[in-house]
Amino acid sequence: MSKDIIVIGGGIIGLCSAYYLQKGGHQVTIVDQSNLDAGASYVNAGYLSPSHIVPLSAPGVMKKGFKWMFNSSSPLYIKPRLEQDFIKWTWAFNKSCSANHVSKAIPAIKAITLLSQDLYDDIKRDEQFSFHYEKKGLLMLCKTEAMLEEEIETAHIAKQEGLEAKTISLEELQVLEPNVAMNVKGATYYKCDSHTTPHEFMEEMKTYLKNSGVQFYKNEKVQDLNISNGKINSIITDKQVLKADEFILAAGSWSYLLSKKLGLKLLLQAGKGYRINTNRKTNISVPAILAEAKVAVTPMNGFTRFAGTMEIAGINHTINKARVEAIANAATRYYPEITLNSEEKQKAASGLRPVSPDGLPYIGKSSKCKNLTIATGHAMMGWSMATATGKLVSEIIADKETVIPVTLFSPDRRF
Repeated sequence: MSKDIIVIGGGIIGLCSAYYLQKGGHQVTIVDQSNLDAGASYVNAGYLSPSHIVPLSAPGVMKKGFKWMFNSSSPLYIKPRLEQDFIKWTWAFNKSCSANHVSKAIPAIKAITLLSQDLYDDIKRDEQFSFHYEKKGLLMLCKTEAMLEEEIETAHIAKQEGLEAKTISLEELQVLEPNVAMNVKGATYYKCDSHTTPHEFMEEMKTYLKNSGVQFYKNEKVQDLNISNGKINSIITDKQVLKADEFILAAGSWSYLLSKKLGLKLLLQAGKGYRINTNRKTNISVPAILAEAKVAVTPMNGFTRFAGTMEIAGINHTINKARVEAIANAATRYYPEITLNSEEKQKAASGLRPVSPDGLPYIGKSSKCKNLTIATGHAMMGWSMATATGKLVSEIIADKETVIPVTLFSPDRRF
């Protein structure tokens, strides 16, 4: 049965949800507070990474977080704040940093990322999209023996899960990347990963949706919800009132603000990430993560992107120069012949990623509202999980059995 559906949020998750909903015969409207040309969906590393099977909340992360808390250029910077939402999130994050949680999360993360990768293939083929998309795998480059041991252990877990992962020698690394000098102790290699140029996919998807009859309202902020009998009747923006049968909350880091209006305490924090692009030739051909620095390096279409860091400091778009410098310095430490110049650093951009306390997204309906489906909280894995999330949202709306289990993604889960 065809329904009128409003998707709140026009990032990668919102667009993919709209894609599968309109394929299902629904009339879809997307409302977004931005101009739909910036933010996390445009500044990310573009990875499709089944390799990232270990959730952000893993044993030892909280300890590292406390150590890094006093260093504004550290890979994970958690700014202490006396805010109730932040304190609750931190408590839940700490509770989730357990081996038991990791073992339960790994199969769920693997399932949704592998499904997503297949769906990107399907979309590119079915819609004849031309966005840049390569399957060259992903390197984890390590400067220290301690980090290399850690990454070898993670690769071993991935291999046990059936993913193409292995440790490679410095000689093998040179064969993979013959034209770039690297100052590393060793590496692991995930053949199962692939990469894209994000803005190309976003532009093609927006064009496709518009041509398919999806209505867009951009630069329009949702200010309130009209609710009665556990249902949303309409949303009130700063410009109009919009009615629909079903609503999708895919507003990224802003989702928790709207969820509060439903009495739903969605634990979510904005995790700011940064990117620096260089149009100069780097000779890097295989995507890599600089393991100790937690910096992602992606050879995109016509440029190379250096992206990373996780700064949990509330919703703000301030560019922290110390964090930009940390990314630039990391690039030179691992690739001694590459130096990002002041102009490139000056043009650095940031995006806010919605981070749940347990490293798993929120996908599904809450008992608090009958006609709201939530799709947020993907943290650094939004790009890797987007197409599968969109498909799951469409199946939930159609009241079908989902293609993969979504129990662990429930918005009502307890920590």
